[in-house]
Amino acid sequence: MTIRLYDTSARQIRDFNPLTPGCVSIYLCGATVQAAPHIGHIRSGLNFDIMRRWFSYRGYDVTFIRNVTDIDDKIIAKSAEQNRPWWAIGYENERAFNSAYDVLGCLPVTYEPRATGHVPEMIEMMRGLIERGHAYAAEGSVYFDVRSYPGYLQLSNQELDGLRQPSGEGEYGKRDPRDFAMWKAAKPGEPSWETPWGRGRPGWHLECSAMAHKYLGSAFDIHGGGVDLIFPHHENEIAQAKAFGDDFATYWTHNAWVTMSGEKMSKSLGNSVLVSEMVKHWRPIVLRYYLGTPHYRSMIEYSEESLREAESAFARIEGFVQRVTEKAGKVVPPAPEVPPAFAEAMDDDFGVPQALAVVHTTVRQGNSALTADDKESAVARLAEVRAMLGVLGLDPLDEHWAGGPDRGEDLHGVVDSLVRLVLEQRQAARTRKDYATADAIRDQLQQSGLVIEDTPSGPRWELGSR
Repeated sequence: MTIRLYDTSARQIRDFNPLTPGCVSIYLCGATVQAAPHIGHIRSGLNFDIMRRWFSYRGYDVTFIRNVTDIDDKIIAKSAEQNRPWWAIGYENERAFNSAYDVLGCLPVTYEPRATGHVPEMIEMMRGLIERGHAYAAEGSVYFDVRSYPGYLQLSNQELDGLRQPSGEGEYGKRDPRDFAMWKAAKPGEPSWETPWGRGRPGWHLECSAMAHKYLGSAFDIHGGGVDLIFPHHENEIAQAKAFGDDFATYWTHNAWVTMSGEKMSKSLGNSVLVSEMVKHWRPIVLRYYLGTPHYRSMIEYSEESLREAESAFARIEGFVQRVTEKAGKVVPPAPEVPPAFAEAMDDDFGVPQALAVVHTTVRQGNSALTADDKESAVARLAEVRAMLGVLGLDPLDEHWAGGPDRGEDLHGVVDSLVRLVLEQRQAARTRKDYATADAIRDQLQQSGLVIEDTPSGPRWELGSR
């Protein structure tokens, strides 16, 4: 068994060989908390949650760090616009992100450090880079000298001569316009911290280099994030960390965007779809299916039609799970191992679409077994399906989706009793040949999101798609 993943720095799929046998260390660039998350923000968390689950399934001990950028230009700008403290805006939106991760079934990370909690580590890194000749102080700021590091731009595959470095306001004293700010001199009314070079605040790139070093050491396995972070953020992280003396990340893994009308989903374009609003109209497990099942390196073009398709596809899986559970008369535990074809797909750069095809094939086999009244085969297929769905975070019988231990069973029982009472009224109407009333009851149940199926053993119900 060898997991293979696409390494952005090598521009090819590579065998995964961990630095420490049996262990995986992952650093994921997390949220910049200037606003609540849209589904494009959360896709990254979902993709890496599935990767983390697969590593765990394969027996690795996973250390997963996802940072929070709680101070930057955007947060300060929001503070001025809203006349609120910068830290209040950051904390409010950090909670919104964590709520979104949780509602969509992401496992808790190992550590989730905030940038503002690691200023001493940043000062230590800047001091080391200045001493080594890779950085310099100027007018209260500290800049990285990009020409001092020969490997600069290898990740993004650019030429230094044609580089245009994104810069913020007030970056004075640069020796070269391509140099980037590690520390920004304090401005009146803005948050700042004391350093040997004057008061100021962190530059975006320095935060992650310092926090990765603190929590994962001088070398770790995987650094992840959205494809839009390759330059300048990840390129500048590499320069800082390696010039400081770290080996840094062995593999670089990037997820693609969620787009609308071909454009990256972002608040600046006004085309974002907030997670908090989406889950009011779509079941969270369906939203996870929609965002998590395309390949992580493939763009997702958002539309309600594609969400409905995802809802229908998941309903077929969920319906099978429910029917076999009813047939077995108990909750069937997941199989100890996933089918080989599923494992092969996941080992090959986390090929979730191919793995999901195995899920649907197994569901069809299970439905055929149900039709043939082959309970043993149907139960075996359900066990396999639950094992695969568990890896994807999509098992509808998992306590997260059921509302906690035994809570889903209780709720299903209450709903089942109420629905059966209504179905008895429908059957009574049919017995007295009042078909108009019987049809009206059935239509009303369907409008409530229930699908009623008349079977030889009596009517049964399940949640339907929209």
